[in-house]
Amino acid sequence: MGFEGQEFDGIEGVSPGFVETLYRRYVASPESVDPAWRDWFEGVEQTTAAPSWARPNWPPSDTDALTAGLDPTQMQVEPKAAPKRAPAPTPVSADEIARAAGDAIRAQMLIRTYRVRGHLAANLDPLGLSKRELPADLTPEYHGFSGEDLDRQVYLGGTLGLDRATVRELVDILRANYCGNVGLEYMHIADTEERHFLQQRMEGKDKAIEFSPEGKIAILSKVIQGEQYEKFLGRKYVGTKRFGLDGGESMIPAFEAVIKYGGQMGVREIVIGMAHRGRLNVLANVMAKPYRVIFHEFSGGSSNPDDVGGSGDVKYHLGTSTDREFDGIKVHMSLVPNPSHLETVDPVVLGKARATLQMRDDLEEMDQVLPILLHGDAAFAGQGIVWETLGFQGIRGYATGGCIHFIINNQIGFTTSPQFARNSPYPSDVAKGVQAPIFHVNGDDPEAVTFACKMAIEFRQKFDKDVVIDMWCYRRFGHNEGDEPSFTQPLMYAKIRQHPPVSEIYAKKLREQNVIDGNYAGEYADRFVAVLEQEFQAAAGYKANAADWFSGRWSGLNRPADPENAPRNVETSIDKKLFDSLGRTLTTVPDDLEIHKTLGRVLDAKREMFKSGQGFDWATGEALAFGSLVSEGFGVRLSGQDSGRGTFSQRHAVWVDQKSEEKYIPLATVPHGRIEVLDSPLSEYGVLGFEYGYAMTDPKTLVLWEAQFGDFANGAQIIIDQYMAAAEAKWLRANGIVLLLPHGYEGQGPEHSSARLERYLQLCAQDNMQVANVTTPANYFHILRRQMHRSFRKPLVMMTPKSLLRHKMAVSSAEDFIGASHFQRLKSDPTPPKAEDVKRLVLCTGKVAYDLIEARDAAEVKDTEIVRVEQLYPFPSEPLVARLERLTNLQDVVWAQEEPKNNGAWFFVEPLIEECLKKAGTKSKRARYAGRAASASPATGLASRHLSEQGALVADALGLSVRAEIKRRKKG
Repeated sequence: MGFEGQEFDGIEGVSPGFVETLYRRYVASPESVDPAWRDWFEGVEQTTAAPSWARPNWPPSDTDALTAGLDPTQMQVEPKAAPKRAPAPTPVSADEIARAAGDAIRAQMLIRTYRVRGHLAANLDPLGLSKRELPADLTPEYHGFSGEDLDRQVYLGGTLGLDRATVRELVDILRANYCGNVGLEYMHIADTEERHFLQQRMEGKDKAIEFSPEGKIAILSKVIQGEQYEKFLGRKYVGTKRFGLDGGESMIPAFEAVIKYGGQMGVREIVIGMAHRGRLNVLANVMAKPYRVIFHEFSGGSSNPDDVGGSGDVKYHLGTSTDREFDGIKVHMSLVPNPSHLETVDPVVLGKARATLQMRDDLEEMDQVLPILLHGDAAFAGQGIVWETLGFQGIRGYATGGCIHFIINNQIGFTTSPQFARNSPYPSDVAKGVQAPIFHVNGDDPEAVTFACKMAIEFRQKFDKDVVIDMWCYRRFGHNEGDEPSFTQPLMYAKIRQHPPVSEIYAKKLREQNVIDGNYAGEYADRFVAVLEQEFQAAAGYKANAADWFSGRWSGLNRPADPENAPRNVETSIDKKLFDSLGRTLTTVPDDLEIHKTLGRVLDAKREMFKSGQGFDWATGEALAFGSLVSEGFGVRLSGQDSGRGTFSQRHAVWVDQKSEEKYIPLATVPHGRIEVLDSPLSEYGVLGFEYGYAMTDPKTLVLWEAQFGDFANGAQIIIDQYMAAAEAKWLRANGIVLLLPHGYEGQGPEHSSARLERYLQLCAQDNMQVANVTTPANYFHILRRQMHRSFRKPLVMMTPKSLLRHKMAVSSAEDFIGASHFQRLKSDPTPPKAEDVKRLVLCTGKVAYDLIEARDAAEVKDTEIVRVEQLYPFPSEPLVARLERLTNLQDVVWAQEEPKNNGAWFFVEPLIEECLKKAGTKSKRARYAGRAASASPATGLASRHLSEQGALVADALGLSVRAEIKRRKKG
């Protein structure tokens, strides 16, 4: 083996004089030198005396220390059995020993340099536009070999599979291994076994890329299919956007190799995510989506979204699933639908893969489910979500056994050339941060691309780590087929117009190898085009099948009834036996667990709750929901940056031993289901995408993502807008993910107050999701359980509290959890006037309700009722109308909110309240607003101003003196 580890700045430290001194010590007393050096000197003596020498023990075992210029006599090397000594050769001079040692060391450095930097001289660019001259340090002269040195043999000791070779032979092998049509970057990997795995497959005389004649013909056939399919679409649908793969067709046979070899190595499911470039080709020629279906969609048809309540999407965003079989091994494949936001699908794919691994009970080996992500070069280098996604590799709760990343490197991003888009040599450089091996490969060589994919799947299956394939190719047309690329890249596109297609280049190579005759490529293309013509004709009569979104794991679920005509609450209470059992689970500390003393006091308070049946707080209500769902066989998965403890030290779902730091999750002991509570990476975009993908795959698990503070969800807005709010309409894909967003105005400043309730409400339409702002632990308990017990799934956005976590009024009793009960969309006033006495109705949502109730009761106002809207969407019109009809003397209806007027729920609820007032026939025809004035910032950062603003809005809502209310609040 050769040099490993870091760069060696002190290589000059291993000088001939040093070796001569060490050799003289060895001659005088062999036992006085390190055993590794002793063995090596024996070999060098034999070599120098007899050129037919061969010795297995060079380099010394601590070569890194040696080449760093350290004193080898100080190296600690495990003693080994002394080898049988050969007959003592004629002693050689110290100079000869020093020269031989120097040659061997310099040869090893030459090898290492190729391992580190050989890719810089690889033949990667099909267009030849990238100037890739041989770096000086890859020449033998740089390492001190010149003239007759090039033909002198040096000792290699098994490196490259050779005991010895001339320097000229050595350079030829290294250039063939590392500077051909595949350039490998891997020396940034710290793990020695991983590096050796790659070296053994890349290095040596016999490591040329080679396929059988049958394999070569199969590769050519898939390349022809990819090319002819794009040309066919271009002829039939002139001017229509398809974001073709033209120029990158080598990806098609390479993708097939991943399926085939992956299946042989245990892969049974592949989850794919990709943007639009080449998507239609992947759908047709990899996923085997029938051509007639794609042609039907091009002709203006669809998968009938109107029949099932969807809006549909453009063709190059759609997904599909299929089964492919190679050599009797069936692999299920799914392509996840995606929006135009490049790379957004990445974490969604990993979340889906993780859920599938869980359902397959394969979280130990993680070899049955393979995520594959296809990227554009500019997007991989430019989108931060790529790094967030790479960061999931190997993380507890997020690992998927490694992802294969395939970069379609067109060497351009829309109209931006690489030198203006990044300052690193490759778009893949970000992947070195997670020590992923990176295969750079010339896209005009489909054998090389297929070889790289084969190595990638082997590496992934063995080491459970990400791998990157950077396929250099080109984009034959513009960003889309109607774009004119020569406006911005005239030289590149002048070259592309003269450049032959991949099939032509590869077919010529196979003819020269006598693998095919001169007519094969043309005849195969004609046959394939004839098939496409038949499918094109069949598309006219194609009828889409029923939507498949409620099959498989989703069987038994369905679309919900119309929320306007059918209340969709279900019974969500639990029986007392389960309630008591969960109480014991939540308050019992194992004998061998030493908990924090403050947690001990929390558990004492919790025991008192279960004993008295009163005072249940938010965290206990949540834990009862989680535990009861687990007991019923559901899964619960909660993630966020502080989920175990809770941002506000309220949850304590995970107990940490104060001596060993071992973690204990009390609810994990509940039988039947499972619970995961994960402190996630410091990411919003990536983690929410991951959790969305998980929930999309497993509807039997309650998946919750909690923001540290609600407005931090802004960083994940693309997932919220493009997936949560719209995926069901666009792609016929339901999802039951829950967002927990701490929200409430306590004077903590603009970044720690508002979860931007208004943004979620603006996204609400067509029964696409739910938005709630719940104010009691029991109602929170019921809405979480309702999420799983209904026969459908909808995303749920929860404005969760901060101060209400421990508020004296925000508590529930045992009776609120057991018996006949369910989620309440409207929450009644705890101390209401008689219906006939009510002249003012204050409607509100969330924490402000308690401020209003306290102020009203303190002022002894007797004609005002305060009703909380716990679910804002779908809006509870039916119960609100019934409530209004009972208030026969109602004169004033107020909407009160903490948020500024341009934020919060006011603009959303105003027309809905007005409609309810009309239906109820009240004297008041419109609600009035009580709250903060419009503001660019969501909240003040000054505590005194906060108190004044809060007092003013409460007074306005209740008809009180503003000055008196502010004074009361300041005293409180």
